[in-house]
Amino acid sequence: MGLWDRLGDVIKSYLNDDDARIFGNRGGYSSPGDPDLDAAFDELNDYLNRKTDGGGADGYGPRSGAEKRSESGRAGKAVPEELRPDFAELGLAFGAPADECKAAYKRLLKIHHPDRHAGHAGNFKKATEKSARINAAHDRIEKWRRNESG
Repeated sequence: MGLWDRLGDVIKSYLNDDDARIFGNRGGYSSPGDPDLDAAFDELNDYLNRKTDGGGADGYGPRSGAEKRSESGRAGKAVPEELRPDFAELGLAFGAPADECKAAYKRLLKIHHPDRHAGHAGNFKKATEKSARINAAHDRIEKWRRNESG
């Protein structure tokens, strides 16, 4: 594949809003053929799935039925106002559900991952800062969700 084909693929991936094409095949990531980036996203998927899909009160292991119901129902527990900037950092409406948070987190990390911007020092620094903000916002939201259910 030539340089122009690769550049065209990158541009298409940024312009195309079809998440099924971009995020469908690998549970959140479609490979451009970079083995290091593939490994990083596989590790991210394992981490996210371990914490959210199989997590008990501590974020790991099986959850009870009551924990699953309380997570989906959230009866009476309001989202703290101090999390508003974190939802905004992920590009979400305030109080968005966990599955939307996870999808936005993965989508933004795919775009702003420092490895994608390693060829330019200025862009690499900006991507590193942005990914740190994305990670911190997601961690605060997930910490609140775990504390709320436990």
